[in-house]
Amino acid sequence: MTYYIDDLKPGMRETYERTVTEADIQKFGEVSGDVNPVHFDEEWAKTTPFKGRIAHGVLTASYVSTILGMKMPGPGTIFMQLLTRFKAPVRIGDHVIASCTVREVNAEKRRVTFDCDCKVGDTVVLEGEAMVMAPARPKA
Repeated sequence: MTYYIDDLKPGMRETYERTVTEADIQKFGEVSGDVNPVHFDEEWAKTTPFKGRIAHGVLTASYVSTILGMKMPGPGTIFMQLLTRFKAPVRIGDHVIASCTVREVNAEKRRVTFDCDCKVGDTVVLEGEAMVMAPARPKA
């Protein structure tokens, strides 16, 4: 489903949930080229402040992209900006719940600003804001 610019109102919210797997980290490392040992080498990662392997922060941020590109506004959306703050690590097996809430709609420019976060349980692991260009309703 696609939400067109005239469908979107402040307060509207959408979520996406995913449990992070070993395969997710492996694939993300392959695609991104980020093979930092904090993501792949448990013994090395134990020497870091994280005390073990963690998922890529940008993997977590990609769940925001999933919401915006596939759920709300959905297909046809153009992602313009994502400002993020990584608050806590995500580990293999963590169940991440991402959410995006419409903060502001500029119908003239088709811009929508969202407040976004990702949580593992009650812990906020990512917070930020996104701006997209929402699709216009096709003319009949």
